[in-house]
Amino acid sequence: MATSMEPFVGEIGLVGFNFAPRGWATCDGQLMSISQNTALFSLLGTTYGGDGRTTFALPNLKGSAPIGAGQGPGLTYRNLGEVSGTTSETLLLSEMPAHTHALGAGLKTGVAPNTANAVASLPATSPGADLLYSPTPSPTDYMAPLAVNLDTQTNILGGNQPHNNMQPYLVVIFVIALQGIFPPRP
Repeated sequence: MATSMEPFVGEIGLVGFNFAPRGWATCDGQLMSISQNTALFSLLGTTYGGDGRTTFALPNLKGSAPIGAGQGPGLTYRNLGEVSGTTSETLLLSEMPAHTHALGAGLKTGVAPNTANAVASLPATSPGADLLYSPTPSPTDYMAPLAVNLDTQTNILGGNQPHNNMQPYLVVIFVIALQGIFPPRP
């Protein structure tokens, strides 16, 4: 897209600014007039929406990760224009392996405000001291689970709450060429 060559009609590119260049439109699901974009409509049809008589829709790639149509090794088949996935997922207790989270604690007096691989300990007796951690005791002592989790259904086991399921991202804008070279079919 960043070359001096004319793009193919329907070519999708990425831009790092907040508008579509002349001759391009943002891939945001907008409806387009068939009569004003006949070449692009002949390529896209109503794959992404529209009534097919007066309008057709551009792909909506806002908040989405595009994947190729077809089937890769070990993957399920995907149709052009198919939408799938979710930005958050709720894990049920039946979907999680049984587990707990123990909180290490020691009976020594604290020697540091916070140290890597340290455990909670008895506070230092010096006035104003913020020394609540000591080196990991051997063997490690653990606090009673009810001392840190009063509601075992929501704290220890997950509580059937949704968590963010989005992959890492960088915000860019997908654009599609409205004009250019009509791509020849193989």
